[in-house]
Order: sequence, then C-alpha cells, then structure tokens
Amino acid sequence: MKSKGHTMEVEAGKNGHATGAQLHKKLKRKDYEKELARLHAELVKLQHWVLEKRLRVCVVFEGRDGAGKGGTIKAITERVSPRIFRVVALPAPTDREKSQMYLQRYIRYFPAAGEVVIFDRSWYNRAGVERVMGFCSEDQAQRFLQATPLVEKTMTDSGIILLKYWLEVSPEEQTRRLESRIEDGRKLWKLSPMDLKSYSRWYDYSKARDEMFAATDTRFAPWYVANADDKKRVRLNIITHLLSQIPYEELPHEKIKLPKRQKANGYKNPDYPHNYVPEKF
Repeated sequence: MKSKGHTMEVEAGKNGHATGAQLHKKLKRKDYEKELARLHAELVKLQHWVLEKRLRVCVVFEGRDGAGKGGTIKAITERVSPRIFRVVALPAPTDREKSQMYLQRYIRYFPAAGEVVIFDRSWYNRAGVERVMGFCSEDQAQRFLQATPLVEKTMTDSGIILLKYWLEVSPEEQTRRLESRIEDGRKLWKLSPMDLKSYSRWYDYSKARDEMFAATDTRFAPWYVANADDKKRVRLNIITHLLSQIPYEELPHEKIKLPKRQKANGYKNPDYPHNYVPEKF
C-alpha cells in the first residue's frame, strides 16, 4: 500500500467533498455493538494464538489531534488481557532521555514473545508534533526520516509483526470534537495546551504527514490510513484489518465446567461491623 498524501485532503473533506464516513448512513449502536462483540471474540482467539506461538506484534497509532486514537485502542483492548496487549503512551521525554539516541526510549517497550504492544503515539512524534512545533531541528527531523526505515526493517527482519495506522479526520470533524472537549467536563483532560497550539497549524501537519509517508511507507512496514470521521466505523474497520494482517487460528480447548463448591462445614459469616459503602443507587 502506498499512501497518496496529496489526495488525502479531498478525502478528509477539502473543498466541500464528502468524506468516506459521510457517504455512509449512520451506524446503529446495536449493529455496532453486535459487530464489536464478534470482533472482540476474534481478538481473544488472536490473543491465545500470539501467546501459544510466541509471536511479537507491534501496533503504532498516529493521526491528528481528535482523530480517535484513544477510543480505537480502547475498543481493541477492552476484552483482552493487559498482560498480553500492552498499551504504551509515553509522556514528554526527561532531560536524560533527551540526551539519548532518539529511538532509545521506545526500543525498551518493543514486544517480547507472546506480546502485542500498542503505541498510542510513537517514535513518529519526531516526524509530526516535534517537527511542526519546533521541539526538534529540521536536521534532526530529516535524519529521523532517513533512519526510521532502517530501524523498522531490522524490527521486521527479527520477526516482529509491525502494523502502522494513521487516523485521518476532516478539519470540520476535528473542530467539532475539540470544541466538545471544551464544553464537556469529562473530556477536558484530553485537551492540552499543545492541542490548542497544534490546532491552528493544520497544513503544517499535512505537509509533515506527507513527507513522513513518502519516507517511511515501505513494503515491509507500510502505513494504513483510516478515515476516522465516524468513530464507530473506524474502530470496526481497524480491528477487522488488524485481524486480517496476523494469520491465526482458534486453538482447541476443553469445555469449561465450574466445579462443585465446597460445603460450609459449619462456617458462618462473622458478625463484624464492616464499613459498608452507602447504597445510594
């Protein structure tokens, strides 16, 4: 798959064109939940397969602010074991980490046998927010773009299954989502000062994204772009695609039956003055 960055603005709603999500009827919640439940069962089968076959899977999520990366990752991980599906969302680097080789702090989180590691933003920070917001020099950004395919080739040659997803959202939908964060006290924590600064630089991010694709969309580690204007659809689409990229089978297992519970044999609940949580509901 080769990304065509110059067409993405049209797909994301430029010049009044309908986005992919706008061409669909709204997905009913019951249909969404039914399909998500089916996909969750498949993810559990995949989990058993990854553990049994000692696979190493690395999934990278990138995209614009408000594109729905967190919600998509939550949809993937909410029914599987956090010990196997590990989510990595690193904070800003420390002074010590800033002095290291750039990729050094990410490498330590790469998957071991029997693990799926999901990066909620990744080493591609350097190609995006760091470059656009001036946290790295242009020379550092260019060296990153040159070196990253070599690192990812080493990863895949070592047996790591590397999947990279870019969630693309239209400017109109991004505005709607960021405004909803301002108005909803439950979502305020999602809106950082950096998000506000980044919001005004839409086309700077577009240019950075296009150069990132041109340099790092490779045969061995391609980028997969998902239209994220419809949150429900993008979650289903990405999970379906992820499952298709990792050949797996349902492993046989014995039928599970609960054993008989032991008899009380004289045990009685103690008359202890517990501090109970008030039942207000």
